[in-house]
Amino acid sequence: MYVDAVKSGLLADMGAEMWHTLCVIASYMNERGECYPTQAQIARGIGTSRTAASRRIKRLLDYRWNEKPIVTVIKKREGGVFDNNRYTVQPISGLAMFDRKK
Repeated sequence: MYVDAVKSGLLADMGAEMWHTLCVIASYMNERGECYPTQAQIARGIGTSRTAASRRIKRLLDYRWNEKPIVTVIKKREGGVFDNNRYTVQPISGLAMFDRKK
């Protein structure tokens, strides 16, 4: 975590629940911020039901900081069935792995 999330006011603005959800999703990301956790994995990570996790993910995807999304999603269908979503944790979040440039 970069202290920028605290110093910029992002953490206070988004609140504990969205920050918690963001950190769980970000724990799966690669060096480009992309990750493919299932809703069940996210639910286990935040300690809630899959239904509650789905609501929290939606709120996080709808959230904007300085008019920009913190996390984006690409929903993929494979043969008419949804495959794992691809979430991308955006650099504006202040979270990075592998020395990713902010």
